[in-house]
Amino acid sequence: MSERMLRVNSILREVLAEEIERLSDERLEFVTVTGVDTSPDLRHAVVYIDTLRKEQRGEAVAVLNRAAPRLRAIMGSQVRMKYTPQLRFEMDPGVVSGTRIEEILRGLGEEE
Repeated sequence: MSERMLRVNSILREVLAEEIERLSDERLEFVTVTGVDTSPDLRHAVVYIDTLRKEQRGEAVAVLNRAAPRLRAIMGSQVRMKYTPQLRFEMDPGVVSGTRIEEILRGLGEEE
């Protein structure tokens, strides 16, 4: 990935993290933006999130996807880009698989 794309992703992650924190929805209290992956044409971006509460993961993604147009408008006013990307929120697959591996390892330790 180019230096430019890394910089764009980092800026978008920071802006979105701040704006999500400002949303007054209790389902988003423990949500963290772990990364952003913007398409090369800057028209689409996948925003990866994690939450401390496992049971809220699906709900947090749904709430954020519904709030995506509002977040996109705010982002467009704060970041100067040729295009303001359409946002899609997903759980961070690295965090999810890491949590699963940790659970398996704990289970192995309990069996012994």
